[in-house]
Amino acid sequence: MHSPAPAEVSLQCLCFRCADTRLGILLHQVRELLEYQPLTPIPTMPAPLCGVLNLRGSAVPVIDLAQRLGLPATEPQRRSCIIILQLALPLQIHELGMLVDEVLMVEDIQRSDIEAAPALEPLMSTGMLAGMIRETAGFTLLLDANRLLSSHTLGTLARHVTAIIPEPDCGAADD
Repeated sequence: MHSPAPAEVSLQCLCFRCADTRLGILLHQVRELLEYQPLTPIPTMPAPLCGVLNLRGSAVPVIDLAQRLGLPATEPQRRSCIIILQLALPLQIHELGMLVDEVLMVEDIQRSDIEAAPALEPLMSTGMLAGMIRETAGFTLLLDANRLLSSHTLGTLARHVTAIIPEPDCGAADD
């Protein structure tokens, strides 16, 4: 007697738009979605960082995804959103905000729906791509939150954020 084939694990992908590009990120890497709100700029921090967000008392750095993709800076509009990503990296920064033009939907996909990103090196960096999802008209580019910025850039970002917004000294003894 044959046992049935194991059911393929379904994944959820948050689909969004940045410029004219349809992108996605696996939902388990997303902590929350926020309406666009003004950010606190950090002096001397280069693009793609566009500032920090006060998220329930924590300073969360926010990148402009368009600039990270080599496109002109995002002009926030009515539908602009900040996607708060949960990073699984051994660094000081565990959350990163990503400014996008519009969140579209959450889509159920199968792991088999994800195709490998094309080998375009050295023409362009595809390191931040986890793959591509074939759609009826084109592809959704699937990003990997942990590879959006290099470890070096995230380390520099952590130093800038903590220099401007130091951690509270909760354990100091009273003299």
